[in-house]
Amino acid sequence: MNNLNDPPHWNIQPNRRDPGDDGSRWNYALLVPMLGLAAFRWIWTRECQKEIEREKQEYHKKHSSLQKDLEGKYRDIITENRRAVAHLEVELEKERNRTLSYREALVSQSRKLVEERRLLEQEQEKLEREKQVLLHSGAEGSLYQSCLAKEEEWQKRANILLKEFEEGLKERQDIYCSLVVPRSQRLEIEKNLLVKAATDPVAMALHVESGLKDIFKYDNYCGNMLNRNKTQNGKLMWLYLRNWELAVELQKFKRVEKAMLGKR
Repeated sequence: MNNLNDPPHWNIQPNRRDPGDDGSRWNYALLVPMLGLAAFRWIWTRECQKEIEREKQEYHKKHSSLQKDLEGKYRDIITENRRAVAHLEVELEKERNRTLSYREALVSQSRKLVEERRLLEQEQEKLEREKQVLLHSGAEGSLYQSCLAKEEEWQKRANILLKEFEEGLKERQDIYCSLVVPRSQRLEIEKNLLVKAATDPVAMALHVESGLKDIFKYDNYCGNMLNRNKTQNGKLMWLYLRNWELAVELQKFKRVEKAMLGKR
């Protein structure tokens, strides 16, 4: 019978060891590597944590330095842009004032020319009335017709000269409005026109030179960018050309009057 106080060997007994059993040594043999592994893991984790902290600190240091550098560059760019904007505003104001000055001068000159044209037209009407009186006064009418025919030749030459000035001014204004033609070509045309105005007797009598200087200084009007019609450029030049034409007509009658007085 089984003795319950002394169970057989096949019953499971706790912590039973056979003689010569070395199981405890195997347990210790497994425990040591596990402790070593745990220690290595702890040390490795701590070193990794230290490395992560060092990298974080280095990152924050670089980030802070980079941020300060970018902020400095940003402030420099903002300062430079503000200076550039301030300079452009000053230049723009100067250009506005210059344009306003040119515009006022152009308006003033245009009014002056319109008034001169009105006076010339009145003088022309007066001379036309006197002409009609002379045409019906016998010998005086014949003398008048003779002098008038002679001065009409002078008028033709004067109109031819004005046509040359007109062509030159159209060419000059076309170059002025061009974005590709060199400025030197315009200056050359202006110089030639001024020389002709200062040397030709008819141009001198009509005071063309002073008018050309006004045109070169104040007439900056251009048609649209695609315009190829030279007559659409310029404003002041056309007023002067019309004024010179009226002056030629007036000069013709004055020359007739002077010739008739000289033959009496």
